[in-house]
Amino acid sequence: MRSRYSAFVRGLADYLVQTWHPSTRPIEPIELDPGVRWLGLEVRRHAALDADHAVVEFVARSKFGGRATRLHETSRFVREAGRWYYLDGQVR
Repeated sequence: MRSRYSAFVRGLADYLVQTWHPSTRPIEPIELDPGVRWLGLEVRRHAALDADHAVVEFVARSKFGGRATRLHETSRFVREAGRWYYLDGQVR
């Protein structure tokens, strides 16, 4: 989760695609808005469901056009061939 947040901060859309599971990855290219300023990440909870499945609840704060926002999400991850992939998330 932290590496994906860092990719948003640094504008690394290719990394986000590479770490997104192929079964849920967007077909269209990911476009990150350079006007978003990321302010911080708080991981509230993480839990291994089994050896290859996990969930992470987080709050990411950002600012765009002078307005502060927060993204509160519980994300699902799966490990395949030793590598973790983002599956999807439920925004709270």
